[in-house]
Amino acid sequence: MSSTSVTSRRVLIVMPALNESASVASVIDQVKRALPTGDLLVVDDGSVDDTAKLARAAGAEVARLAVNLGVGGAMRTGFRYAAARGYDVVVQVDADGQHDPDELDALLRGLDDADIVIGSRFAGKGSYKASGPRKYAMVALSLVFSRLAKTKLTDVTSGFKAMGPRAIKLFAGYYPAEYLGDTVESLVMAIRAKLTIREIPVVMRERAGGTPSHSPLKSAVYLSRAGLALLLALVRRRPAVDSSDSA
Repeated sequence: MSSTSVTSRRVLIVMPALNESASVASVIDQVKRALPTGDLLVVDDGSVDDTAKLARAAGAEVARLAVNLGVGGAMRTGFRYAAARGYDVVVQVDADGQHDPDELDALLRGLDDADIVIGSRFAGKGSYKASGPRKYAMVALSLVFSRLAKTKLTDVTSGFKAMGPRAIKLFAGYYPAEYLGDTVESLVMAIRAKLTIREIPVVMRERAGGTPSHSPLKSAVYLSRAGLALLLALVRRRPAVDSSDSA
């Protein structure tokens, strides 16, 4: 946790992007207006469209991955970029427009007493609803993680997160790239490293463009995959990483 004020923190917005040419420039513009003091890195995760070109034209730094590694692989690149350049905070923002940049200030203020702040769709703000197997998986995961983290968590698969220095140090050393690893396994890692996790209510919007990552067929198998991802995360032992403050 950090007592550094919001205004004095060096903040890096990391934006994983796969074929998001329809929305990436608009999202970058919104982020810059909402947080003009932050820096922005778009990680082009093997796109075959103009995502990288449009992101650069909009004023973002761009890291291009030769092949698609998924959100976890893209975020791993972002954490290593942040650690190498001495950033205090990494905020994950989707390039499809679902994450509202107007919520960034609240996420950053949440780091005053936490190492990881999750923007929750289900904590009482906005009207986002999940249904079917995805809803059941989210409820089950939330119950398990609330117990593990010893705090109420309602949206553990949210990708809208702010992470402070201890989390950056942990995740720069290793960040899981497997399916759901960027949410489920990364939280297990954080809990084992004794990082403090909390959530705040946020509004989630509809996609501004592109194709949803979860089709009805994928949603039908989401529950079993989520359970398997959690089981593997709990039994898997990663190399120890010292996430304590360097000061």
